[in-house]
Amino acid sequence: MQKRMKKLLCVLTVALLMVCCFALPAAATGDVAAAVQSTWTTAQSQIKTVVNNVVFPVIDVILAVLFFVKISTSYFDYRKHGQFEFAAPAILFACLVFTLTAPLYIWGVVGI
Repeated sequence: MQKRMKKLLCVLTVALLMVCCFALPAAATGDVAAAVQSTWTTAQSQIKTVVNNVVFPVIDVILAVLFFVKISTSYFDYRKHGQFEFAAPAILFACLVFTLTAPLYIWGVVGI
C-alpha cells in the first residue's frame, strides 16, 4: 500500500511541476469590455437566425407530436371511461401556440 501511495504522490508531483513550468500568465491589456461587446454585436444576428430557424421549429415539432399523441390517448381514455380529460391537451396546445408565435415578440422582450 505504501508503494502505491509513493507512486501516486510522485505522479502528482510531476504533474504539478509540469503545470507550473508550462503555464503562461495571461494579462488583458486594453478595453476587454469593448471586445466582448463587439463580439456579441457581431454574433447577435447569427444567434437570432439559428434560434428562429432551428430551435423554435424543433420545439414546435416536438410539442405538436406530443399534442397529437395526448389527444389520441385522451380519446381512447374517453372511449374506455366515458370522460374526456381536457387539461393536458389544453396545456400542450397553449405551449404550442406560445412557441409558434414566440419569434414575433421574443426578441423585443430579450432586447435584441
